[in-house]
Amino acid sequence: MCGIFAYLNFNVSRERRYILEVLFNGLRRLEYRGYDSAGISIDSSSYSGSDLNRQIFTPPLVFRQEGNIESLVKSVYQDVDATDLNLEESFSIHAGIAHTRWATHGEPAPRNSHPQTSDAGNEFLVVHNGVVTNYEVLKETLVRHGFTFESETDTEVIPKLAKFVFDKANEEGDQSVTFSQVVIEVMRHLEGAYALIFKSRHYPNELIACKRGSPLLLGVKELAEEAGIGASFNDTKFLSSNGQPKELFLSSDANALVEHTKKVLVVEDGEVVHLKDGGVSILKFDQAKGKRGGTLSRPASVQRALSILEMEVEQINKGKYEHYMQKEIHEQPESLTTTMRGRLIRGGSCKAKTVLLGGLKDHLKTIRRSRRIVFIGCGTSYNAALAARPILEELSGIPVTMEIASDLLDRQGPIYREDTAVLVSQSGETADTLNALEYALENGALCVGVASTKAYTSQIVVMAMLALAIGGDLISSQERREAVIDGLFDLPSKLKEVLKLDQEMKDLAKLLIAEQSLLVFGRGYNYATALEGALKVKEVALMHSEGILAGEMKHGPLALVDETLPIFVIATRDACFSKQQSVIQQLHARKGRLIVMCTKGDAASVCVGGSCRVIEVPQAEDCLQPVINIVPLQLLAYHLTVLRGHNVDQPRNLAKSVTTQ
Repeated sequence: MCGIFAYLNFNVSRERRYILEVLFNGLRRLEYRGYDSAGISIDSSSYSGSDLNRQIFTPPLVFRQEGNIESLVKSVYQDVDATDLNLEESFSIHAGIAHTRWATHGEPAPRNSHPQTSDAGNEFLVVHNGVVTNYEVLKETLVRHGFTFESETDTEVIPKLAKFVFDKANEEGDQSVTFSQVVIEVMRHLEGAYALIFKSRHYPNELIACKRGSPLLLGVKELAEEAGIGASFNDTKFLSSNGQPKELFLSSDANALVEHTKKVLVVEDGEVVHLKDGGVSILKFDQAKGKRGGTLSRPASVQRALSILEMEVEQINKGKYEHYMQKEIHEQPESLTTTMRGRLIRGGSCKAKTVLLGGLKDHLKTIRRSRRIVFIGCGTSYNAALAARPILEELSGIPVTMEIASDLLDRQGPIYREDTAVLVSQSGETADTLNALEYALENGALCVGVASTKAYTSQIVVMAMLALAIGGDLISSQERREAVIDGLFDLPSKLKEVLKLDQEMKDLAKLLIAEQSLLVFGRGYNYATALEGALKVKEVALMHSEGILAGEMKHGPLALVDETLPIFVIATRDACFSKQQSVIQQLHARKGRLIVMCTKGDAASVCVGGSCRVIEVPQAEDCLQPVINIVPLQLLAYHLTVLRGHNVDQPRNLAKSVTTQ
């Protein structure tokens, strides 16, 4: 995925230096979304109403650089020094756009960085998050019309298509074609998932944003109100072109907005947001409405409400932690509390323990009649679903199958009207999962979504609550349900306890720092823990690691075992405990170099002859034990990464939430 950001000041004087820093800081907040290249575009000169024509023919400035945000910042200021660009020049109105990239089409290089441009004169500029799946067809068409392509990206077709639409409209005599009409016509030709921000010298000091599948937010900061002038906050006032000084922001993530404003609008799929004259127009894209009578369509505007962000600047800073990954690991007790707040009900002696999932209330009867429940996800989200599958099957009595989203789509696996598809995503913007959602809907299945921020542990908790809700009408499972609810309430405190293993896991990481491989064995509820722990080690520590179903040990993996290979075995107390004891015995007999995670007090039961390293964790309800057990492996992955000298917050070749196919 990529990060897109834009800043527009209206009727408030801002110097070029200030505008640059706003754009740079916006990208810094979004750098987790991509960090192999970045770019920005600002105006080359200011203008007044009487000077409008000059501005139209003055190309915007574009700066693009391979590497992280600081590489871009350094190169921009070097270019400024070389060209004597006046950083103190003031703009009462100015629109700037910015982008941080995770490469999908084309290697990290300035030519493949964004903003991508329509031509040498930068008539149309675009920053893009997502993938245009039909770009090759569009590119061939544009080449036939004389366009020359400079990059290897899918994005470059978008600004060139905008120029083609604009030029065509003017050739046909439509001199009054608006920016929004151009963009909507471009959208009509695009396939795939995207969030886009357009800037054009033909429409100075205007920005257009639109989206399909990728996240996009608008932030509004009314400066007059902050100074105590004018009426109190209301949606109409803040979105209207009222002449009051204001600052407007567009971003892939609220992280880049909260330091400026808490008043936001979450842009919905198919909406086109037009920033002009200090106002915001929101139009609804309709694929069916094309040209009418030879002119471009003029869509009607829609009314949308602003909302208030419930987050603080402190939440997006590292605070006392050295890295964001470390912060996320240690914040999991709080994230679980937030996930469960208002959804778990544990009343007094006369009140039953229940789960309230408001969004599912009207669908529970349908889900209970399903022939099967299909979990669909990728990576960590798939692992979380796998961890939750046993409790969902136990409490609901409904068969649960697992699907990796890309594989389901590749083989066009059968999905039926009688199925319930549960789509699991860390961000809600994973392309394969979104495509699987469309596929399941086309086949008539009821679709339910699960997303979270501290993904793995929160997703397991959400799906455990889903299991409780679906199985809520079964009297036979009432005792088990109440035990799980009690276990959920106890989870945050137990997570705080297991986080005390931080130093112990750092010491273990020091022993493993030079190793080339790590095997992780688990079974039952903790097979998913083995997969997820191994995934974290390989993606951040860049160390080969494999999660293995312990029951399959004798069917191949046992051949790898010798005295040099480190093996991590998860053997906490559950129905599979005795089987894991047997696994440990067999690995020990082959001189395996064992690290065993067990329940507190079980060290003697799992450590054969005192020859293995033991990590003891607090006991939880068996279906919730994976939430506890993953934390030591997260800490191990974190410390291995830092000790091996890798950037823990920017895994090589990866972004935190993949939007490519």
